[in-house]
Amino acid sequence: MYLKEGCSLLLKIHKPTRPLVLSSNPNLVPSLNPKPQTEPTQPILKESEVFQRLKHEPQLGLALEYFRSISNSRAFKHTQLTYTAMIEKLGSQCEMDGVQYLMHQMKLEGVSCSEDLFISVVKAYRRAGLAEQALKVFYRIREFGCKPSVKIYNHLLDALLCENRFRMINPVYVNMKKDGMVPNVFTYNILLKALCKNDRVDGAHKLLVEMSKKGCCPDTVSYTTVVSALCRLGKVDEARELACKFEPNVAVYNALVNGLCKEFKFEEALVLLVEMADKGLDPNVITYSTVISSLSDMRNVESALAVLAKMFVRGCRPNIHTFTSLIKGYFMEGRVSEALDLWNRMVCEGFEPNVVAYTTVIHGLCSVGNMRKAISVLHEMQKKGCSPNVTTYSTLIDGFAKAGNLVRASETWNNMMDCGCRPNVIAYTCMVDVLCRKYMFNQAQCLLENMTAEGCPPNIVTFNTFIKGLCEGGEVDWAVKVLNKMRDNGSLPNITTYNELLYGLFKVNKFKEAFGLVREIHDKGLKLNLVTYNTILNGFCRAGMTNETMQVFGDMLKCGTKPDTITYNILIYFFCKQGRIESAIQLFNSTGAAKEWCPDVITYTSLLWGICSSIGLDEAMVYLHKMISEGICPNFGTWNVLVQCFFSSLGHLGPIYILDEILHDG
Repeated sequence: MYLKEGCSLLLKIHKPTRPLVLSSNPNLVPSLNPKPQTEPTQPILKESEVFQRLKHEPQLGLALEYFRSISNSRAFKHTQLTYTAMIEKLGSQCEMDGVQYLMHQMKLEGVSCSEDLFISVVKAYRRAGLAEQALKVFYRIREFGCKPSVKIYNHLLDALLCENRFRMINPVYVNMKKDGMVPNVFTYNILLKALCKNDRVDGAHKLLVEMSKKGCCPDTVSYTTVVSALCRLGKVDEARELACKFEPNVAVYNALVNGLCKEFKFEEALVLLVEMADKGLDPNVITYSTVISSLSDMRNVESALAVLAKMFVRGCRPNIHTFTSLIKGYFMEGRVSEALDLWNRMVCEGFEPNVVAYTTVIHGLCSVGNMRKAISVLHEMQKKGCSPNVTTYSTLIDGFAKAGNLVRASETWNNMMDCGCRPNVIAYTCMVDVLCRKYMFNQAQCLLENMTAEGCPPNIVTFNTFIKGLCEGGEVDWAVKVLNKMRDNGSLPNITTYNELLYGLFKVNKFKEAFGLVREIHDKGLKLNLVTYNTILNGFCRAGMTNETMQVFGDMLKCGTKPDTITYNILIYFFCKQGRIESAIQLFNSTGAAKEWCPDVITYTSLLWGICSSIGLDEAMVYLHKMISEGICPNFGTWNVLVQCFFSSLGHLGPIYILDEILHDG
């Protein structure tokens, strides 16, 4: 096993324990070794000195030690200001136990909590992902000598929005109005974001009206939030209608451009750029980069470059995101050298690559199998002080997995762990994939178990990756057990899960179990996709079930699933195997004429095999010439079929003729 033992696969991070913060009141802390009270030997400290020391101490442990040491002395009694400094420092590192302890100490000592300090506490809970706990503390706000304010309510609502605690937001808003607080534009904007985030755009419209009626004019953020939500939901026309009701601004236009690009309406997006100029608004780097990114994603780099040229003409300087989008587009089109040339030019012109840019280049290199260069870019990235993130490492692991290089994939995994980068479900799934490719199924299963233990449970993609690996490795019974475990754990298998299992079961001729899965798919009401139909067709053909095969094909057409080349290859081979060569030729000719699919070398080889077996060499040569005329080059299997047929025939000119064909066509 190449993976490091123990911690490399155990992701639990043990936080270093913090020393307990003692009370600043010596009378509240029992001493283990009571000593007679004497006059303090150290000088009286000033509040400003303590505050500055706490604020500028970079190490939390040392700051805590200092805070505790002066708490037990008579040289200084902590104030609201020093408590605020220490609480903010703890909150910045999500040490919420320490924050709660100090809040309690403040209450015991009668030190009141200011509005700013309470906001700091709420922000700390938000940072730690504990919005509900922030709400509980808020309900006790008066215990800490602080009164609710609009500002505090806004930060609380924002914390709830950050975790999308939608059901909690409205009661807090209602409570805010009961407290006599008048919502301001920040309050409304948070509520608008909450509504739009949950696709309640109609409610957001009503809230815009309510704002205006109450004398709180919506600002750019208000309108941009709603316009962006409408565009995200594909309601670009409604978004444009709303945008016409107020003074246009660049942010709203950017949202509209983004919405049009997502619907691939690039011409309309470019028209908007002209419209902006007509209204005296200069498209900014975000506007242009949005269009360039969308065109690049559609593998239309030439058009993206034209937009870049227009961007330069308008005097708008591109940013790192602009170039990263173009580089990604080049890689997607397979234009690797041009992608690297642009990358080098970008760096030479002083653009500092960020983690997204580096990861994009690494992903592009991995996609073409150039792992050596990908690792070189990783080293350059680290040398420049840009730390790889989990996406960077996942990309490399996936690249090594596809290259079948377990050793380097494992090294990348271990480097990720050594750097303190916590794997996510994508990284785990990539590692499961590489283990399965090397038939290390026990290790892959251990990895899945570790995922659950470390609070990063496998998702459906992880399970499907494992099941696929098992089926391709002939461990179909094991794959079925994984399916049963998924059901027991409440993970619902999807159609991809069943596709992989059906492939595995048909591959080892376990027809009974496969037919049972087909019934289960229908019972669950899952929609069959093209892969499902092809897998079932292939399985039924292997089982020689003619009627069932044609029924599945009929259902496929009835449901509107368009057959592809694989579908027709399966059926043509099936007809030829059964000696029904006329049905095979009829299927080939009828579908080929309709141009619904493109026959490939497998199609012709199957058909030639059937014709040679049932009709004869003359008819086979007709289809051979047709194959060559269509630019499809016969492979070894094709020639092998024809040579065998010629040698099995009675004539002696056959082998010479076919040899002539081979030499002629290379």
